[in-house]
Amino acid sequence: MIQNDTIIALATPSGVGAIAIIRLSGEDAIAIANKFFKSIKKNKSLIKQKSHTLHLGHIINENQIIDQVLVSIFKNPNSYTGENIVEISCHGSSFIQQEIIQLFLQNGCRMAENGEFTMRAFLNGKMDLSQAEAVADVIASNSAASHQIAIQQMRGGITNELKELRGQLLDFAALIELELDFSGEDVEFADRTKFKELVTSISSVLKRLIESFAFGNAMKNGIPVAIIGEPNVGKSTLLNTLLNEEKAIVSDIAGTTRDAIEDEVIIDGVAFRFIDTAGIRETEDVVENIGIQKTYEKATKAQLIIFLINAKKFIENPTDFLQEIEDIKDRFPQKRLLTIANKMDMISTEQKNQLATQISNALLLSAKQKIGIDRLQNELTSMVNTGALSNNETIVTNSRHFEALTLALESIESVRNGIELDISSDLFAIDIRECLRHLGNITGEYDVDKDILGHIFGNFCIGK
Repeated sequence: MIQNDTIIALATPSGVGAIAIIRLSGEDAIAIANKFFKSIKKNKSLIKQKSHTLHLGHIINENQIIDQVLVSIFKNPNSYTGENIVEISCHGSSFIQQEIIQLFLQNGCRMAENGEFTMRAFLNGKMDLSQAEAVADVIASNSAASHQIAIQQMRGGITNELKELRGQLLDFAALIELELDFSGEDVEFADRTKFKELVTSISSVLKRLIESFAFGNAMKNGIPVAIIGEPNVGKSTLLNTLLNEEKAIVSDIAGTTRDAIEDEVIIDGVAFRFIDTAGIRETEDVVENIGIQKTYEKATKAQLIIFLINAKKFIENPTDFLQEIEDIKDRFPQKRLLTIANKMDMISTEQKNQLATQISNALLLSAKQKIGIDRLQNELTSMVNTGALSNNETIVTNSRHFEALTLALESIESVRNGIELDISSDLFAIDIRECLRHLGNITGEYDVDKDILGHIFGNFCIGK
């Protein structure tokens, strides 16, 4: 799979800009660039220059200057891809970009495929597969939290987490394999007590990483927050206020929202994906009933639920509302629930105190008047357990890693069961190999199928 040809691509976004960067990588990258580069300083050859140096000059084609450029040189193996790399910084004209790229395509280069620079970095041992995947996450990060997780992963977070455990497991695996070679002599080279301790330790680490996926995936894609409640309670107004735009239609007519409306906002570095849902009530309207069922579906998939009630109506009939709150808790027992009494501007101070004593931990606000929104935002961020981020713990965000970790856990649990049942080594030796294979697939230490690599790097932009 290792290519020896030279690839080229635009490394900056396409279109017009102040500058653009064109990247070449391959054994002949410097030599090809040197053919068309004429430095400001006469007779300066790029081939003879040191690595990690900059050179001012012109790209010239048949004595015609295409552009004045700044050329960066990175010589193998000390480059991003582990190959010779040339980066040409030119003016951001689309015409200039294409002229330079076409010139090199006609003289020994080919267009890079999606993610091919990073794939070469992986194939040349500059990073493992999990780090390569994290490069795409860094580029796609849209919040401080998702950026922090991606950077931690790119620096080898999950690799470092598993490296020592894999090494110890490999040592014991070798001893188990040795026992199989001497199976006729009934000897044990691997201390079963220490082996069981190791298996328990590996199992614990795998479980923690697997459990981190729900949080990590939410941080990466935005924490889903469902806003539910009866019609006309102010759900759409609250969504619009949080987003600071008129995203949802607001009307005095009950049942205006019949389908879920979603949008994302970043609060204190954490992305929240708010979902405005259809009002919950008894109705004979078929379409509205479908919307209500979608409300429950969205709440099931959300990590946080905001249950919005009308503060004035609660004061008039608290019993029914208290029962509704308990019903919501029973329906979604695993969800974090935040009860909000909206339209607080319509009740007196005494009634506010009464409401606060009857609903524990309830927030009082007015979405229309934008009163109490800051407190709501603070409450939302406090409900998200960011301790793992603060402690710089390894957090899994990649579904491929999650699947591999799950399979590795199944294998290691089979090993543990085999030890406890005192079964023959040759039976659980297979599970040890399977565990090592699944862990190796995360970092690419085992042979990874070409189609899988194509899928991973196919999601990258071309210039990366």
